[in-house]
Amino acid sequence: MTTYRNGRVRKLAESLRRHGVPEETAAAVLEGGEALPGTPRPEITTAWMRGAMERMDALLDSDTRRDVREACACCLGGKRLQLSRAIARDHATFEDRLAAANRTPFVFGHSVTQEPDGRVLVCFAPEGLPEYRCVCLRGAKEPISPTYCQCCGGHIKHHLQIALGRKLECEVRSSALASGGREVCSFRYRVLG
Repeated sequence: MTTYRNGRVRKLAESLRRHGVPEETAAAVLEGGEALPGTPRPEITTAWMRGAMERMDALLDSDTRRDVREACACCLGGKRLQLSRAIARDHATFEDRLAAANRTPFVFGHSVTQEPDGRVLVCFAPEGLPEYRCVCLRGAKEPISPTYCQCCGGHIKHHLQIALGRKLECEVRSSALASGGREVCSFRYRVLG
């Protein structure tokens, strides 16, 4: 069994395994990950992740990619979890919970709104700024597949499902990483139940 010193690579490897990705396919996605040190320079992690996401895009179907990356989400506990639970506890209706989530930028970023078709849109920053940057991969100088961004989508999904008391399905609407800093990070959620 391959050992990964880098936490991001190790988390991706564990998620690929948990989601039943065949060993040979997972090994192809993770190629070179064993060589990354525990705390490499940001540009090294970014370059490796760019390649890993390209390999995932080529080797895995979209649902598997989404599930694998959502499971790599961070910041699922602590104060964010407390705030999400408080929204669910203190607000009875879906609309009130949505409004409360919109007032909780520490968890959900800039805005949480419901679109006319019922989907929920979460934006990390206001639209129309001259430039955006990814807080997760600071070393990104070139666009990276939005597959990477499903991780942030999973972070929001985790907390929003708790806050709203509903199951959700995530779609990356736009991404600072994928657009080379021209678009805001935003995620659209279909309410499943």
